[in-house]
Amino acid sequence: MTEYRRAYVPGGSWFFTVNLAERKTNRLLVEKIDLLRNAFEYTKQRYPFRMDAVVILPDHLHCIWTLPQIDADFSTRWNMLKGYFSRHIAKGERISTSRKSRRERGIWQRRFWEHLLRDQNDFNRHVDYIHWNPVKHGWAKRVSDWPHSSFHRYVEQGVYPENWGNHEDYDIEGLE
Repeated sequence: MTEYRRAYVPGGSWFFTVNLAERKTNRLLVEKIDLLRNAFEYTKQRYPFRMDAVVILPDHLHCIWTLPQIDADFSTRWNMLKGYFSRHIAKGERISTSRKSRRERGIWQRRFWEHLLRDQNDFNRHVDYIHWNPVKHGWAKRVSDWPHSSFHRYVEQGVYPENWGNHEDYDIEGLE
């Protein structure tokens, strides 16, 4: 098996995609949104980071984190966050044989996808992608209709107009 290498840069900003293990018809993340918020807060209290943007969809989430200048350990943070969430969910999910042998739950995919953001343009494009994602996946007709998104905070701060991304042919280029 190829050894996977991640880029660890102290004080860096990363775009993440984190998926549930069973995605089809799974609405766990929005059904347990308060628990997920608690998991984020629990983790941030122990290992600080800034949440720059986030969207929580039923079966996966996207976010951008910026870590403190002396820290690059996002993996520990994801491990803690996923563990907190999983420990507070009743057992009963399907668990594969390999997960059983490792005494793992079957809630999250084992890995996550990360991208080290290179510059302000890269950061901005990924923030747009995060906010557009509920429309892309058909969970909302308009970006502003999806409640589990930092889009609303960005509107309050004047970064986006309320109707941003509301035309049908809108797309985020270069992020597929």
